[in-house]
Amino acid sequence: MPQYQPIELYTWSTPNGRKISIMLEECGIPYNVHPVNIGEGEQHDPEFLKISPNNKIPAIVDPDGPGGAPMELFESGAILYYLAEKTGKFMPITPKGRFIVMEWLMWQMGGVGPFLGQAHHFRRFAPEKIPYAIERYTKEAKRLYSVLDKRLAESRYLAGMNYSIADIATYPWTARWEWQGIDWDDYPNARRWFDELSARPAVEKGMNVPS
Repeated sequence: MPQYQPIELYTWSTPNGRKISIMLEECGIPYNVHPVNIGEGEQHDPEFLKISPNNKIPAIVDPDGPGGAPMELFESGAILYYLAEKTGKFMPITPKGRFIVMEWLMWQMGGVGPFLGQAHHFRRFAPEKIPYAIERYTKEAKRLYSVLDKRLAESRYLAGMNYSIADIATYPWTARWEWQGIDWDDYPNARRWFDELSARPAVEKGMNVPS
């Protein structure tokens, strides 16, 4: 088994942050956690901005990057792809398989994350309850879960028969289903997938980072 140097993980207790802690746990890569409290504005600290210029978590520093040089990386999708390439895990080796993983990863990055994030905001955190916004983003959340359920009716995992970074990217967002107005009874295939992933030890550990 390869011996990896610890990766420095800058994160907070959000779905995007937990994608990376799950991936690190799944890959068996040691890591040091640096909490970035976004509620206190720590994502704007100059030292963090050197690593993540878009002032978003997560970000990583790998002391043993390509060619043995340190590698700094931000954006959760890019980090997942990087770790898959580094370890050879959770990404198919065939071109077709890789493209299927990437299309579902992009579906998460472009749809699930942004729109479920808006559902979280307007349903739970907005200082003013705006019925139009709540209805709009709840409706879109249900549409996305329908896409997920349909896919998982024909496939064990998002990209096929093998667990991949597409599943790792999507799971932490579905773990907050109750914030999104979702009833699992409406999405039995997605619920089967959710329960299976929830039982993985690495997922359970990664979802508790930072503690």
